[in-house]
Amino acid sequence: MYPETCKSFVAIDCIIFGFDGEDVKLLLIHRGFEPLKDQWSLMGGFIEETESPDEAAIRVLKKLTGLEDVYMEQMDVFGNPNRDPYGKTISICYFALIDIQKYKHQIINDYRAAWFSLKEVPNLILDHNDMVAAARNRLKYKAALHPILFELLPDKFTIPQIMSLYEGVYDIILDKRNFNRKLISTKLLVKTSEKDKLNSKKGAYYFKLNADIYKEKFSAFINFIPNPN
Repeated sequence: MYPETCKSFVAIDCIIFGFDGEDVKLLLIHRGFEPLKDQWSLMGGFIEETESPDEAAIRVLKKLTGLEDVYMEQMDVFGNPNRDPYGKTISICYFALIDIQKYKHQIINDYRAAWFSLKEVPNLILDHNDMVAAARNRLKYKAALHPILFELLPDKFTIPQIMSLYEGVYDIILDKRNFNRKLISTKLLVKTSEKDKLNSKKGAYYFKLNADIYKEKFSAFINFIPNPN
């Protein structure tokens, strides 16, 4: 028998990371309803009766970004009974990695959304800052072992961009030679004949991801970063 007094709402919150070629960013929206209307928030919503948590997360992500088939995973459950003073709400959190170049920018206007550098995340509603911190820790751990950060890259990219991506996630300065050596040894990259002449005097070569190797090594240990913690 279900206890009559145990009534909770179940919501989804999505932590959406992107990379603009120089900086790792977080996508936030202005909350569109009371309470806490117009304050910065993660994108979320309640799970509908016919949905699983994964289906709800996919719906929420598509609603904000217009994208499907992106890297997304369930990361944690926030269920402190006092986390939401307006009602007992359990939130199932997901983080997603998207290529900003494929993001449909016109959707920004619908939710007054904006990209924020991870170093400049504002105060968010409820415990959303805690959710972002948890997502960053999960991302750092997984990216040290698996090449998931490549999900943030456009179809062609330079090695300096990859290095900037890893430095942004870990907030560290990497040794260029050591990082490049480890990166090339994975055989994940295919060198093209094109060069980025806007951001480099000599022109850094563009690379593409070797899709077959990527799929093969996605669950393998890459170990780009010495200490994932």
